[in-house]
Amino acid sequence: MTSRYRPAAEAKKIRSLNRIVEREPFYITTAIFYPTGTPHLGSAFEIIGTDVMARYQRLRGRDVRFLTGMDEHSQRVLEAARSDGEDVQSYVNRIAEEFRKTWNLLDIAPDGFIQTSEERHKKVVSAIFEKLLDQDDIYVGEYHGLYCSKCECFLAESQVKDGLCPECGRQTRELSERACFFRLSKYQKPLEDYMAAHADFILPGFRQTEMINSFLKPGLTDMCVSRRGIEWGVALPGEDEGVIYVWFDALINYLTGCGYLQDDEQFNRYWPADVHVIGKDIPRFHTILWPAMLMALGLELPKCIFIHGFILMPKADGDGDKMAKSAGNVVDPRILAGEYGADALRYFLLREVKFGGDGAYQLERMIARINFDLGNDLGNLLNRAVSMIDRYVGGIVPARPEMTESEAELIAAADALVERVDPLMSELEFSRALEAIWELVRCANRYVEQNEPWKLAKVPEGRGRLDGVLYCLAEALRVTSIWITPFMPERAAEMRRQLGLSGIPGALPDAARWGQFPADTRVAKREPLFPRVEMPE
Repeated sequence: MTSRYRPAAEAKKIRSLNRIVEREPFYITTAIFYPTGTPHLGSAFEIIGTDVMARYQRLRGRDVRFLTGMDEHSQRVLEAARSDGEDVQSYVNRIAEEFRKTWNLLDIAPDGFIQTSEERHKKVVSAIFEKLLDQDDIYVGEYHGLYCSKCECFLAESQVKDGLCPECGRQTRELSERACFFRLSKYQKPLEDYMAAHADFILPGFRQTEMINSFLKPGLTDMCVSRRGIEWGVALPGEDEGVIYVWFDALINYLTGCGYLQDDEQFNRYWPADVHVIGKDIPRFHTILWPAMLMALGLELPKCIFIHGFILMPKADGDGDKMAKSAGNVVDPRILAGEYGADALRYFLLREVKFGGDGAYQLERMIARINFDLGNDLGNLLNRAVSMIDRYVGGIVPARPEMTESEAELIAAADALVERVDPLMSELEFSRALEAIWELVRCANRYVEQNEPWKLAKVPEGRGRLDGVLYCLAEALRVTSIWITPFMPERAAEMRRQLGLSGIPGALPDAARWGQFPADTRVAKREPLFPRVEMPE
């Protein structure tokens, strides 16, 4: 393998994620989801954001690999299968298919979907475990300590208060068994040096500070990476019983999913990952254990681990609870997508909620976004433009005219997106990127009101000016349709169909520069882009 971890002494200067995404190719992953039930709005939030980033990089001409999947080796999964009266492999396959169907319904387009029960993954996990055993990064000892059955997590006494797990708040229990340990403590200094040299390794930046203060500063201890008395998982190499700890197994999916030990060409092309997108409930494993495992393997670390927030269910006191199956407060994204459309749901989640923070789900807010942002601002603008082109100039978009002072604001708003959107997308600031795009939409609506094409159409001397206004409206909508493609791929394509356009010629940023609407294009008036919806009783 040519990809290698570089110690801090050899590390390059700090690079922002904006620099990272400029290189080819681009590898992005979600955390792999837990198969104890069907997907909910919280898991949809993570994968929609990841899909938007993958689509954006494809739109920039990048060679993208987008990986997601299922984290299947767990005692809880085994118990869930038995509760349903199913063989565990049949159970996880059924749940995985439910996730695939849901992601397809939400217009999620991953390049790979991994199940950790697949033979290809188990082979990679076993090979890595044996390698680390051989080089003494894993050793055999005796585990005595605390364990959280809910999180399937080993805990140091310093992490536990009143016997309760710091992650889920449930009671921990004492556990004692012969076990394998990963020498996590060996990588304390390398991890400290790496984070000191890479201030953007964990984003948002305050999350990196949290990890340093919570785990590195108190000191790392070696981590138990095996379990006895469990029959579902990757078997311990050379042992009659026991399995590899589920978190050690699950993290390796990011290597399996891009060809590690299976396809050298693919692995060398895509590794290291550009971005791991994970939830804020699992950063310790991804930002401490996973980098240490990669260092032990001599592999480069991912360029960035982005930690997103939670979708909350609001409460009467103003605070909100995390949406979770165990809490019984989940919202099914399939129902929302079926009722309001996948693109409307995608837009609402990423416009309403800052991706790096928490945000509340409220149906009233979603309907307001659909009716005002999507229906009034964008949909009505498209409908007016297409209708006026059809009525006043026979349905053919006029040729590009000489621009006047009246067009200056509109053209500036369109061209500004090239410089504004890319840095925001590079930092996964999806809400702010959409706000920037909507400034063009609002500017185009003002342009209509200021120039009043319906009045220009009534006087012969207004014809030349009318052609220019209609061209500019069509061009502003064309530019908008390109920028919203990662967020609302189907509705963006429908916009182009109504404008008489087909695909997107070329890649960003050039494809979105002003003045490229093709001559003699015939518009096609169709149904409203976003019909008005009413709040259900």
